[in-house]
Amino acid sequence: MAFELPPLPYDYEALQPYMSKETLEYHHDKHHKAYVDNGNKLAAEAGMDNLSLEEVVKQSYGKNPGLFNNAGQHYNHIHFWKWMKKGGGGNKLPGALQQAIDSDLGGYDKFRADFINAGTTQFGSGWAWLSVKDGKLAISKTPNGENPLVHGATPILGVDVWEHSYYIDYRNARPKYLEAFVDNLINWDYVLECYEKAR
Repeated sequence: MAFELPPLPYDYEALQPYMSKETLEYHHDKHHKAYVDNGNKLAAEAGMDNLSLEEVVKQSYGKNPGLFNNAGQHYNHIHFWKWMKKGGGGNKLPGALQQAIDSDLGGYDKFRADFINAGTTQFGSGWAWLSVKDGKLAISKTPNGENPLVHGATPILGVDVWEHSYYIDYRNARPKYLEAFVDNLINWDYVLECYEKAR
């Protein structure tokens, strides 16, 4: 199954002032496109080009780092664009999600602090995640293109903390970027959709 670069679900100006047009143009049109192009080439070379993206990620983990990094980043970014929307973020969560965050993570404020902390303390490039693992919500972080799929969990929200995702807008102030993401960008409806599938 060939990897394809999905169009952004909004226009390039939609996420301003929290994420600029320039960031989206570089991040989507250049970085994500490179993961797609490289991933297709490496999947074909590995004889995995007929597998689903999730299978490529799982099967290449620990065995084919080049393919894993590109396939993992493609998977992560397909969802990353949908995990954001204009006028998103904040603590008005759909009921089922609010209940799960209350019971599994100690409430919204603790989730917010822990999620931002996971992204802030991920050394170098990587991601912070909210996932479903063994039926419960969990917060984690991963290096580079790695994601919770390879740790027996299903990601329902992720934030990219590679420098290219925030440096144009925030320079080295990663915590500010993470706060802006949580408070102003998260598409909670898509998080709920992912949560319902993961359960």
